[in-house]
Amino acid sequence: MTDALEIRNLRKVYAGGFEALKGIDLTVRRGDFFALLGPNGAGKSTTLGIVSALVNKTSGQVRVCGIDQDRDPEGVKRMLGVVPQEFNFNDFEKVHDILIQQAGYYGMEKGLARRNIEKYLRQLELWDKRNDQVRMLSGGMKRRLMIVRGLIHEPELLILDEPTAGVDIEIRRSMWAFLERINREGVTIILTTHYLEEAESLCRNIAIINRGEIITNTTVKELLLQMDRSSFVADIKGDFGRVPADNPYLMQLREDGSIQFQVHRGDNLNQVFELFARAGIEVVSLRPRTNRLEELFVDIVQADQPQPDGAVIRQPAVAGGNV
Repeated sequence: MTDALEIRNLRKVYAGGFEALKGIDLTVRRGDFFALLGPNGAGKSTTLGIVSALVNKTSGQVRVCGIDQDRDPEGVKRMLGVVPQEFNFNDFEKVHDILIQQAGYYGMEKGLARRNIEKYLRQLELWDKRNDQVRMLSGGMKRRLMIVRGLIHEPELLILDEPTAGVDIEIRRSMWAFLERINREGVTIILTTHYLEEAESLCRNIAIINRGEIITNTTVKELLLQMDRSSFVADIKGDFGRVPADNPYLMQLREDGSIQFQVHRGDNLNQVFELFARAGIEVVSLRPRTNRLEELFVDIVQADQPQPDGAVIRQPAVAGGNV
């Protein structure tokens, strides 16, 4: 079976000489739920823009579901569904009309288009809004409409660029459940997000791009195993000021009065409780910080920054899993 996405030696140099992509290689297997992460300006949007034919590459090869983009660009577009970060539809058009037009771009028969529209609008709880103008929808509804539009022709590969930006947690989790369901049904998904808990929760494989290069390429599980420390949050009774400032746990007082601290792999949490006890502090509750991937992401990107002498301290990209 061909891969959903193959990128080989992809380069993009913008006018003025800025090299946004420096010959990256990337493979996404069919059926994967894949995260492409990186700080702002790292090359994520350029990469996905090239894949979706919105940005012209300088050199390299892109294949989608075995179709070479240079030889058959229309064939690639048929395989792709793209959900951009910014809303880009006419606010005065009706939901149903927008989706019918989108289906028409792919030459879909009207009966099939209407069936798909109803299916996805119902699944994303928008069916009752089908005759409303877009301007009447909430931000969360517009996000879901963007996903329906990207899926209307039932693509093999769905690209999601910040699909839950600005959406409240309840709607976000319902969107997660929907995306997990269509992924189980066979749709390959590539996700970019700044909610790293989203990537940790949904994705099996992950690549991190920084300054136009892939610096990590592995499974989410393998990436998290690289963590040599864990963060916890403790709700306390007592005066945090009595805790010695030179303790080894990088303790911080949070705005809500709780304490955040870190323990290294192999450390005994009882030692932390003993430290609190000596300071006369009672621990009311203790919970792990859930966003482990965010901590690791920050560490990896910071380690990739140029040093004063111009060198870059970088761990080699890790290959593993289905990447």
